[in-house]
Amino acid sequence: MPILALVMSAFSVDESGSFQHLIDTVLLDYTLTTLHVIAGVLLLSFCFALPSAWFIACCEFPSRGILQWALMLPLALPPYIIAIVYTDFLDFSGPVQQLLRHLMHCQSVNDYYFPDIRTTNGAIVILSLSLYPYLYLLLRGAFLGQSGGLFQAARTLGLSPLQAFRRVSLPLSRSAMAVGLSLIAMETLGDFATVNYFAVSTLTTAVYDTWLELGSLTTAAKISSIMLLALVILISLESYSRHKQMIYQRSGATHTDLRFVLTHWKKWAVLVFLWSLLSFAFVLPIGVLVYYAIGYFSESLNSQLWQYTLNSFWLAIIVASLALVVALLVNFYQRLSPGIFSKMSIRLSSLGYAVPGTVVAIGVLIPFTSLDLWINRQLVEFGFSRVGLIFSGSLFILVFGYLMRFSAIAVGSIDSSLAQVSPTLDLASRSLGQSAGQTIARIDLPLIKKGMLTAFILVFIEAMKELPAALLLRPFNFETLATYVYQFVSDEMIEYAALPALLIVLMGLIPFIVVNRLLEKDC
Repeated sequence: MPILALVMSAFSVDESGSFQHLIDTVLLDYTLTTLHVIAGVLLLSFCFALPSAWFIACCEFPSRGILQWALMLPLALPPYIIAIVYTDFLDFSGPVQQLLRHLMHCQSVNDYYFPDIRTTNGAIVILSLSLYPYLYLLLRGAFLGQSGGLFQAARTLGLSPLQAFRRVSLPLSRSAMAVGLSLIAMETLGDFATVNYFAVSTLTTAVYDTWLELGSLTTAAKISSIMLLALVILISLESYSRHKQMIYQRSGATHTDLRFVLTHWKKWAVLVFLWSLLSFAFVLPIGVLVYYAIGYFSESLNSQLWQYTLNSFWLAIIVASLALVVALLVNFYQRLSPGIFSKMSIRLSSLGYAVPGTVVAIGVLIPFTSLDLWINRQLVEFGFSRVGLIFSGSLFILVFGYLMRFSAIAVGSIDSSLAQVSPTLDLASRSLGQSAGQTIARIDLPLIKKGMLTAFILVFIEAMKELPAALLLRPFNFETLATYVYQFVSDEMIEYAALPALLIVLMGLIPFIVVNRLLEKDC
């Protein structure tokens, strides 16, 4: 419904003329900048994730056991938090440039050169440090699942390790690579806070500005439709490029059984690369936040912080619970009634995650705002007083927007868990006189309880971090930790943003560790 409303609104007449003004002035520049940011983030994330996944999956070296899960930790850090930390760290008044000026005896910025982080390239680096774990996770799983015998056969035919990796391992992991890069592209396209903080004008910032500053919902819908079309084209082209590619592997020894033992300079080179990546992506930002949080603890700890923490916590609990219910309904409908309609329900329920948060927000606003206006008109016609914005002005629309955005995560988690439960168990239960509901309650649900917990926690983490949809959809006088941090970031008050930012990280990090432990037990 929100996507259909978005498309219909995009084709309506723009009475304000804002969209035509954007076309005549800055829309092309915004589009080119968006493409630049996406291409840069994809390339840099690929350079971070591919060697990391290969080293972890296929090589043996000291601290590999720690690094294999620690490299996923940047997922708990929203990109805009990393952005404010590095801006404060590398800015003119930051410790790095102060140290350079002291060592080089410089008096002003004109006496030396230091790259400005508040640029398009700076945004690319920050987003890559935050988003590379999406690709790392999928590639690591793909490499672990590959037959090590294929790689060894390539070596016996005279290929070097690098040639065997390029001609055997890399093509076999293409599907995982495509999914990971698609996720990174979607997250990059949907990012608002980082690019806005760096004053990088993208299509996402254009949606936000046209709606909140120009007040033109139609123009915002038109720009959102352009973003949606770009996503559809990107995903379709990638899917078509590999529609004839079928890969089957014989069971046998995996890369886990045939890991290379790194020695001498290779071992140290890998350790330096992986620990440097982890330090820049997670350890350094967390260290800076802890330093500021301790220094400004008394000023940051107030009743507002606790209220916004509770708002974020309960909102994430509600969204995660509803997403889990949606995932169970959709997946069990497909299991009990397989067919084209059940497959379509899976596809449609998973569509929202491919849409940036700002686009989701505009798509949700359009139908519910129209519904509120219609309800108030009907009440006035029948002699009653207006009731105001029941849907679009309450917490309902925020929960609905989050649910549309993150249901796909829960649907995918439950789907993968149910795929491991043999249908013969259901048939045996039914043959013993159990109804479909009893079979689900007594057989299926106990067997997928880990998948259910994983789905709940993953949606909870994403809901805690979400910013663009919260900025556009939250009711008046309602703040989350993400919007609270963003207010301080916008005012260049990183010291006061440190404690709430750490709360976001901790409330995402603890469930993240739980999920990782569950997955390790399953492996």
